[in-house]
Amino acid sequence: MEEARRRILIVPDKFKGTLTARAAAQAIARGWRRRRPQDDLELLPMSDGGDGFNLVITELLGAEIRSVEAMDAAHRPRMATWGWDSATRTAVIESANTIGLALVPTGSFHPFDLDTYGLGEVVGAALQTGARRLIMGLGGSATNDAGFGLARALGARFEADHGQEITRWPDLVRLQSWQLDRARFQGCEIIGACDVTNPLLGLGGCSWVYGPQKGLTAADLPAADAALAQLAEITRQQLGESLDLEPGSGAAGGLGFAIRAFFGGRLESGFEIFATLSGLAEKIAAVDLVITGEGGLDRQTLMGKGTGRIAAMAQAAGKPCLGLAGVVEIVPDLAPERQLFTRTHAIVPSLAPAAEAKARAAYWLEELAYRHAD
Repeated sequence: MEEARRRILIVPDKFKGTLTARAAAQAIARGWRRRRPQDDLELLPMSDGGDGFNLVITELLGAEIRSVEAMDAAHRPRMATWGWDSATRTAVIESANTIGLALVPTGSFHPFDLDTYGLGEVVGAALQTGARRLIMGLGGSATNDAGFGLARALGARFEADHGQEITRWPDLVRLQSWQLDRARFQGCEIIGACDVTNPLLGLGGCSWVYGPQKGLTAADLPAADAALAQLAEITRQQLGESLDLEPGSGAAGGLGFAIRAFFGGRLESGFEIFATLSGLAEKIAAVDLVITGEGGLDRQTLMGKGTGRIAAMAQAAGKPCLGLAGVVEIVPDLAPERQLFTRTHAIVPSLAPAAEAKARAAYWLEELAYRHAD
């Protein structure tokens, strides 16, 4: 008897460090077709604001990829890419593509010497092109400067006592005022795409929570937080708003704060931006099975990461959801409402050891999909 044809939506995130979201979707599709060639597959690579955001959103908009000379977080020259939709005059910018942690060799630079200046160069190119809407993916940055460099690249001046200019973000602890012509940005709607709710300061803020993975030591953390606290206080005095308390202000080393304070922009869920542009809810409703995945399915997956959000939407729509990953670290929960995935499967250790899985990620992800296409 011929097996029934099923409609499958393949909507993975990146497998960080090994596969883009599109490459992951293609590998899953290849494996699935080997086992079930009769099924109808739709590939929908996703991003919630981190690495790959530019390519995913630009493709959804039907826009073009442009490039501009800029600097990475260590002020080394690079060609940064961004998306441009001339019909709607929308620019798409990805922090990770310009000042990303993956672009900075581990241990080569201290975070006190890294900033977001290069990101400001990309924003400047978009504004010069005539952008009226700018969507910036905030995830994956190497920086912790609360947008200090970004603002300086776009004309801001930060001053200590007696008008002395501050040129390094740790010296913001001496900040007395900052100036920036915000009118320059009033004709452009600026949106920061993020999916964390951390405030700027304190034990739950960007320095203490994300700083260590960017190279800040325990001894560095009080100084980093003090610098950003002084920036927040001077900003409160000048604008009359305590923006450091807003959820997401601590995203990407304080870039969420910068979007609000320097540019009068707003923060939105990167996942919601993707879901809206892709018509995700409608696509899930129209299929028989949803497949998602990323490098690691873990506790964070259940706390709002994109793959977890996909699984939750599938569950709400009454559709099974298969999770494929390099590693699965989700501890089984007896509560049915916590069991978002119908099934999860991992490459490591059942198919290959970690080093081999990373070296041939596309091959092993294809094989994983093939073995579980039932």
